[in-house]
Formats: sequence, C-alpha cells, structure tokens
Amino acid sequence: MTTDKKAISVLTMNTLAFCICFACWMLYGVLITFLVNNGLYQWDKAQMGWLIGTPVLTGALLRLPVGVWTDQYGGRIVYPLVMLVAAAGMFSVSFCNSYYQFLAAGLFFGLAGASFAVGIAYTSVWFPREKQGTALGIFGAGNAGAAITSIGAPHLLLAVTDNLNNLEGWRMAPRIYAGVLLVTIVFFWFFTYPKKIEHGQGYTLKQRLAPLKELRVWRFGLYYFFVFGGFVALAQWLVPYYLNVYAMPLATAGLMAAIFSLPSGVIRAIGGWMSDLWGARIVMYGVLVSCLVSAVLLSVPRMDIQSPGQGILSINDGKVTSVSATKIVVGSKEYKVRPKNEKDIITIADENKDLLIWPTFAFWQEPKVKVGDLVEKKQILARGVTHIFFQANVWIFTALVFVIGIATGIGKAAVYKHIPDYFPKDVGVVGGIVGVIGGLGGFFGPIIFGISLKATGIWTTCWMLLAVLIIVCLVWMHWTITRMMNEGAPELKDQFESESLVKTA
Repeated sequence: MTTDKKAISVLTMNTLAFCICFACWMLYGVLITFLVNNGLYQWDKAQMGWLIGTPVLTGALLRLPVGVWTDQYGGRIVYPLVMLVAAAGMFSVSFCNSYYQFLAAGLFFGLAGASFAVGIAYTSVWFPREKQGTALGIFGAGNAGAAITSIGAPHLLLAVTDNLNNLEGWRMAPRIYAGVLLVTIVFFWFFTYPKKIEHGQGYTLKQRLAPLKELRVWRFGLYYFFVFGGFVALAQWLVPYYLNVYAMPLATAGLMAAIFSLPSGVIRAIGGWMSDLWGARIVMYGVLVSCLVSAVLLSVPRMDIQSPGQGILSINDGKVTSVSATKIVVGSKEYKVRPKNEKDIITIADENKDLLIWPTFAFWQEPKVKVGDLVEKKQILARGVTHIFFQANVWIFTALVFVIGIATGIGKAAVYKHIPDYFPKDVGVVGGIVGVIGGLGGFFGPIIFGISLKATGIWTTCWMLLAVLIIVCLVWMHWTITRMMNEGAPELKDQFESESLVKTA
C-alpha cells in the first residue's frame, strides 16, 4: 500500500476512534442526570457536578503524558492502550453502587479524553506541513462524538430500561459503550500502520518537555482554553440554560444544545482547510472577533423590568385644582401628563408576542397628588415610569450560539495548525499541554459559570465571562503579531504567516 493510502487509512481510523472516545468521555453528563432524575441516587448539585466533571478533568490532565508517550512509542501502540483502559473503566461503571465508586470509575474511563493528544501526534506524522491543517481538522471532527452522546444516550437509556420500567437496566448502557470501544480497537489495529517521529528518540523526559518553556505554547493553550474548553463547558451548560431561561422540556433543551455541539465538531475539518489556505492567525482573528460580537450580544439578559423615569415637578407654589390621567392643574398652571398605554407594554408573560429583535421601551407618568393638595416649587407632581422589555428571542439566541459553535470548531483546528508549524518535532508534547489547558477549560467552565450565576442571579454572566476571555486572547495575539512586525520590517505586515516569521512569533 502506498504512503498516501496508508495516511488516509490512519486518518480515518484516528477520526473514528476519537469520535467514539469523545462520546464515551461525555457520557457521564447524561448518565448521572438520568440516575438522579429517576430517583436511583440522591446526589446533590455539587456531587453531580463533580461526577460529571471528573472524566473531563482526567482526560485533560492525562493529555500531556499521553502525548509524550505517543512521540516516544508511536500512536499505533498508545491509542489502542488508551482505548483499552478507557473501556475497562467504562465497563466498571456498570458495577457502581455508591458515590465514591462512580467517582473512581469516572476517573478511570476519563482517559478516553486523552485520546485527542494521541490522535494529533499520530496524524501529524503522516502528512506534510502544507496539508496538516486539513488533516488535523478532519481528525478533530471527532468532537461530534459529544453530540452523538447528547442525542443518542438518552434514547439508549430508555431502551435498556424498557422505557423506565426496569431502571436497573441502565447498567447495560456503559457496557455497550465499552463494547463499542473494544470493537474500535480491533478495527484500529487492522487499518493503521506504525510510524513515529524519529527526532528525539532516546531523549530524557526533561528534554522532551523542553518546548514547554516557550511562552507561545501557553499562548496557544489560552486560545484552546476558549475554543475547546469553552465548547465543552457550553455543551454542558446550555441544557440547564434552555431549561431555566426559556422553560423548555428536557428533550427539547437537549436538541437545542445539540445545534451548538454537532456543527462545532463537524466544521473543524473546514477550519483546518481554511488554516492551510489563509494561515492560522488570520483564521483565529476571524474566530475571536465573531465570537466576541456574539458573546457581547448574548450578554444582554432577558428582561422585563420597571425603573424610575422622568417625572413632573411643580414650577411654583400653589393648590392642585384638577388631576386626571392626562393633566394636572396647579393654580393657573397646567401640566401635561403622559398616560399609561397598556398596548405599549410587552411582558415575558405575554404568550402571543411577536418576534422582537431589539429591546422595547414604554414610558408613562403617574400623578402623585390629588385635588386640594398644596404644593411647593419643585415638588413632584407625577412620577415617571419606564418599562423595558427584552425578549432575547430563543431563535435569535440559538442563532448566535450557533455562530459561536461554528467559530470555535474552526478555531480548534486553527490552534492545532500552529503546533506542527512551530514544533514539528514535538507535536505530542506541545499538543498534549495545549490539550490539557483546553480540557481544564471544559472542567472549570461550568463551575465558574455556576458561581457567577449564584452570585448575580443572571444567566447571561457566562457570556460576559467568555467575552472577557476572548478579549484577553485577542489582545495577546495582536500584541505578539505587532511585536513581530516591529522587529521585522513594515513591508512584512501582510506576510506574518511566512516561513521566515514562524520562528520569531
């Protein structure tokens, strides 16, 4: 078989294996929620949070050592071992009966999330630099495994529990997932070929980790903290968001959340192609700017509020002789009053309201005096009331979330396009630490979102936090590119993707 055909076969199996591993990695979010909602276990929100986040944390932290092993031993050996251990952990879930048993099992099968570091390194060695963006983008499309689980796992749980008539049947679900992992290992072994980076064979661990001293590694990690960590965090956060903000049924909320997660995984392949064509930095600029605009727009909370408006003050002393909804008369002076018009007032409780894009405002004045009152100069005669309603229409909301999902999918490919460009001989190590940072974003994101929600009571604080993170990424990236150009020459400002500048940025 020619090298090209081998490369395509390896890429296909890497992508399939990553998709299956990612689906397994995300299983606890559905499974733990199912067990608690159906009364099988009485865990509180904090315990549920730790159980759901534990596999994400394990998968994130183990990406670095797994990446190092891939550089050293090759992906064809490391990948099946990762899946084998993850399958054993997944199978062990079916025997769990206590909180700590579930916690330990989650730590065990969370290794499935580390498969990303293996696939990145194993894929990159099969493709030349000019095609690595596309290849790594195709591999990264395995993120779609998250959508497969969010859509498919609830139906699987219903099937194995006989539509909730035999709740203990849930134990078959993790066994089925484990079985799929084992079948994947067999296919992977027969349709992949050995190949590893020749550079660095025999290096000590310290020598292998030497690239982590470079600041750009951590800059790439910050980008990935947003594009991947933000993706994973939102994939978990959007279901309760839809439930609470838009009062949707659980099934509908899951489907709406899948609108975000599924395209983000699939579009990653196109992100790789775009990074090869235009350069990773140009693509990252587009990703960050589009996400920033969307996050800022999403930060405006759904609201139905009343606040003080412009009132009416008496301009002289006198006695009130007439009061109505449209005017107040003090002595010989007449003051016009703006009456309340119920037709101008729209509320969230209104079930028949039309699609509204922008906030609506209604203003009226309410008399505060009555006939016969003696008033003084500058005394309030009528208080102003301003009513603000912002629908935050669910379809516009979903469209903006969809934009972020698409952009982060493209961004994930763009970040990993940087790595073989800058570190062609250390893809496993650098890709591993970048993956660790991204995975930590997925673990800590929902926790930070929850803390901010508890502190403010406003659901849109998650978008505000993401907007701040995006601004930091943009500033750091732009500062780096500006510095690079200043150290070079002005005529190179349009060539910051060139070979000569790659080593200086």
